[in-house]
Amino acid sequence: MRIGIDAREICGKPTGVGRYLRGLLARWSERGTAAHHTFVLYVHDTPGSSLPASLTVRLLPGAGGTSWEQLRLPIAVQRDGLDVFFAPAYSAPLLLRVPLVLTIHDLSFVAHPEWFKPREGVRRRWLTHWAARRARLVLTDSEFSRREIIARLGISPSRVRAVRLGIASRTDSGATRQPRDPMVLFVGSIFNRRHLPDLIRAFKLAAAQSTDARLEIVGDDRTYPAQDLASIVASEGLVDRVSIRSYVSDDTLADLYRRARAFAFLSEYEGFGLTPLEALASGVPVVMTDTPVARETCGDAALYATAGDLAGVAAALGSLLSDERVRSRLLMRAEETVAKYSWEDAARATLAAIEDAGNTHRD
Repeated sequence: MRIGIDAREICGKPTGVGRYLRGLLARWSERGTAAHHTFVLYVHDTPGSSLPASLTVRLLPGAGGTSWEQLRLPIAVQRDGLDVFFAPAYSAPLLLRVPLVLTIHDLSFVAHPEWFKPREGVRRRWLTHWAARRARLVLTDSEFSRREIIARLGISPSRVRAVRLGIASRTDSGATRQPRDPMVLFVGSIFNRRHLPDLIRAFKLAAAQSTDARLEIVGDDRTYPAQDLASIVASEGLVDRVSIRSYVSDDTLADLYRRARAFAFLSEYEGFGLTPLEALASGVPVVMTDTPVARETCGDAALYATAGDLAGVAAALGSLLSDERVRSRLLMRAEETVAKYSWEDAARATLAAIEDAGNTHRD
């Protein structure tokens, strides 16, 4: 079977969707799947890191935006004679003439349009809705998101499958029990729904009891309306204790996970939430806003606080910075939680969906 894949997200500096796709591609290559299928990856730029030689890469130079997706990509797909196409990031070409498997990671732009610029929101809602209705199968990362896709997009439940992502530790196997710095870590794209201003202010409260504590924030600022986190840090008198970086290398990120004592993720809406689970896998206990998807993914391996409760967040951070009994209890629970998330299982289930769509077309 010839399987085409929109692989734009692995170019440049990959974030969540790029890491999702790389996790799948790596397992498909390791399992020898390429011996049974031909994978054709369409990219607009050179991939950020090397890919297995068993994968075919088609470079279609361009900006990699909607015009690239809608104008350049379908022409190349038609030329390559594919059996099925996998779109891992919400949308796909309108003129696609082969069966489509689409991954929708969340519906934040439908559930909360106020978080997006008007033009971007309309574009994303329209393209995702169209692609979902066109797709033979829609994949998503959690049961929470599956229910949202069925309810908000009107897709038949039989065409929507929840496939858990895989989770890997960002540190070596011996790092979990090593001494940790008094550091609180946040990793992820910075959106308004993740409430970084609240995290900064709650950290200030917690840091009053831990004079050497630090907060490290790593993520590209995509807030709308825009939030000036640096000004908030300065106004709270935390310039020497809070660091904000838009991107770090994999080695630097692994070092942060290795040294951190606590991870904070105060998002009020996610389709899954990859980085809190990466933190747990790396031996870093987590504080989260209490939401259905947080409970579904992390269970009792995290501490939870009500949205907007700065005192509650500060108390939870303080526990993770100073109370070894709390930390040990959570990390014991984390082992069972993280074990549920396997890239091998995710790759197998995703490929099965792609094969089902392609085989239906052949029949």
